[in-house]
Amino acid sequence: MPDLPTPQDAAEAALFSECWDAVLSYADLCTAGSTAATELATEAFSLGMREAREAEAAARGAGRRPARLPRIPLLLTAVRTTAAEWETRGLGHRLDPDLRLWLNSDKAARYTGPPLQRPIALRGLRDLQAADAELLWLAEVEALPLSAVARRLGLDPATVGDELAQVRGLFRDRSHRNHLDMPMDAQCRSYARLLDAVTRSTSGETPDDLSRHLARCRQCAEAAACLRLQGGGLPAALAGGVIGWGGLAYLERRRRAAEVRLGAGRPEALESGPPNPGAHKAKVVRNGLLVAAVLVSLLALAVSMTPGDDTGNSAAKPGTGTSADGQPVANPSSSVPATSRAPGSAGPSQTPSGNPSESTGAKNPDPEPQGTSSAGAEEPEPGESVTPFCQVEYTLVNQWPDGFQGAVTVTTTEALSDWRVTWSFKDGQKVTQMWDGSYTQSGAKVTASAADYNKSVPAHGSLSVGFLASWQGRNAPAYDFSLNGRECVKS
Repeated sequence: MPDLPTPQDAAEAALFSECWDAVLSYADLCTAGSTAATELATEAFSLGMREAREAEAAARGAGRRPARLPRIPLLLTAVRTTAAEWETRGLGHRLDPDLRLWLNSDKAARYTGPPLQRPIALRGLRDLQAADAELLWLAEVEALPLSAVARRLGLDPATVGDELAQVRGLFRDRSHRNHLDMPMDAQCRSYARLLDAVTRSTSGETPDDLSRHLARCRQCAEAAACLRLQGGGLPAALAGGVIGWGGLAYLERRRRAAEVRLGAGRPEALESGPPNPGAHKAKVVRNGLLVAAVLVSLLALAVSMTPGDDTGNSAAKPGTGTSADGQPVANPSSSVPATSRAPGSAGPSQTPSGNPSESTGAKNPDPEPQGTSSAGAEEPEPGESVTPFCQVEYTLVNQWPDGFQGAVTVTTTEALSDWRVTWSFKDGQKVTQMWDGSYTQSGAKVTASAADYNKSVPAHGSLSVGFLASWQGRNAPAYDFSLNGRECVKS
């Protein structure tokens, strides 16, 4: 395994840290283990830096600017190239299985084939001036704050936003020209001018015939993603078009890394430094409130079980918050108006932890009116405060004609040493790729398991996974979430 190259000057040394973090992040997506990821990143980093230096030296000798990608995307493409070499050398078993399939498909051949048939985003970024391309990549894909981008590139923080807007326009013009230069059939050629006009409009309305064409034609769909500057789709177009396999997963990782650098969303387990007395005091107060809530629940339970309690005429309590198919229909911790209960129905016993005990009686196949108990279990008292074991947030990050990118974030009230999150899809969606976890899917049900590096989650901490999936017809949000077999409520 080659050693990392030695920086030649202070400017290059300052870039090494950020570049290495990006390369290792993508190498981790491409491999089947942390050891392989480090070796792939090191080999690719050495290859990319050597190619960058040779290109700069040749450009200085010829008296013209180097026609190459910015430093970080150049190194990321070196990871992809090195992975392809591993596959050729018989080291493919150390790579991600989906990447191996991609490397042996026509999709990978586009990045090394004839220049006019390469992805439009890749060609458009290469056509920009070096400083403009760096600005676009750092702001859009690496998700760095504009103030940090300005410091890194030596720009004026007061005007860097305007410069970024101009660079976006330049990238759009280059992409439009590259689209027209590509070999295309008569139908694509007839839609090229309409596509240019529609993507310049801020209304976002696309004619039906053009939408149908974009759903069938990959080449024109790629062009549309690069030409439409509104709607926030430019980062995905750049990452997917320049990196290729795993581009959207890399984009999500870099956004999370930027949040951690800014101090937002940093996991509690990753915090370092001296103890924080204020944080410790807040945790003690929070734990005290939880203990008090449990004691109140126990007291309410004891009162409800004392002799003389008229259970036959008591008002019905709130339901469990789930429908017959397991979908959440209400927040169990919310207050629900009391309704009459059917005579003779029993109420659910409430455990001190706030979780309803499972029914042991026979299941009634006939649905009952809302507010009655169908499982023969006693419902919680109106005054009880039930704290859910976990809360989940499902996010649709991006969507295109036949696929989408989603994220699932779960907050747990208890510390976890390992985790498994399950959910279901309504419309036949199929997960095709996942990061920050592994997945299996059986029919509509998806199971996401922890990766080696994120199994531990502190109490009141969060875990999350991102994924890519396919859809047809409708793309309704996922439902029926659970964590380690226990139901979660939507936040």
